[in-house]
Amino acid sequence: MGHKEWINEVNFLGVVNHPNLVKLVGYCAEDDERGIQRLLVYELMSNKSLEHHLLGRGKSPLPWMTRLKIAEGAARGLAYLHEEMDFQGPAAGLTHVSTVLFIFSKVVGTVGYAAPEYVQTGRLTSKSDVWSFGVVLYELITGRRAVERNLPRNEQKLLEWVKPYISDSKKFHLIIDPRLEGDYPIKSVHRLASLANKCLTKNPKSRPKMSEVVEMLGNIIDDMLPPQEEPEAQTETEIETQVAEETEDGLGETGPGKEEGCGVNYVRRVFEFKELVSLRNRSCGRLDWRYWTHGSR
Repeated sequence: MGHKEWINEVNFLGVVNHPNLVKLVGYCAEDDERGIQRLLVYELMSNKSLEHHLLGRGKSPLPWMTRLKIAEGAARGLAYLHEEMDFQGPAAGLTHVSTVLFIFSKVVGTVGYAAPEYVQTGRLTSKSDVWSFGVVLYELITGRRAVERNLPRNEQKLLEWVKPYISDSKKFHLIIDPRLEGDYPIKSVHRLASLANKCLTKNPKSRPKMSEVVEMLGNIIDDMLPPQEEPEAQTETEIETQVAEETEDGLGETGPGKEEGCGVNYVRRVFEFKELVSLRNRSCGRLDWRYWTHGSR
């Protein structure tokens, strides 16, 4: 990256304000015998990085749901930079998201994260970031770095290693982080791998937008949550008993200070209440109560 592009990036990142992105708090560029030395300073991450928790050996493994929520938060940060941030200036259109790859602090050009079109042309686009995010998703699935030099040669590059397994349902489980010890829903892992594959499509135009990735991650997370129990519908006997009790309470003898038509009006209200309950208990699809009017049947 040239110095001009680096300055543009500093200007761009200096106005970032999102809960899922670390803030740039300072920068420095100095000349020495090695050339221009550039430094970016980000706010302290008190909980440390994803790399520390996911890849740090000896630590307790991140639960599967935690990994999904981390991915969702990171995707929201990228979607903000790509689609929501309004930056007017020389950095408009520049997406060097992976400089702050949220909690990963990797640059787009890092070996193992770089999109093929970036390797060929040196040009960054929002779809380059989507590719890098797909690599991170596989890191969450496998518990491995994008490149592991200390592994056997055929396992050093993450994407090349997982490729034979992702299309074989009998072998797919072999790429899942063994430290999870089987504590994950296999369907959820399959869906995350499918999403990663969409992000890693060779044609940049075919990759999803980050807002679409956020939505897909949300669906994966929602499907893991326990279903909410709906309140039991009242039986016809219970409805009749309730209506009878309320009718008895409302139909007293007319006396001083009471309008003569009070009982009749109350019967009408009870009838409408019974009609509402009847509608509520019918299994005929969704009803939009905003359009319900008195007397409608």
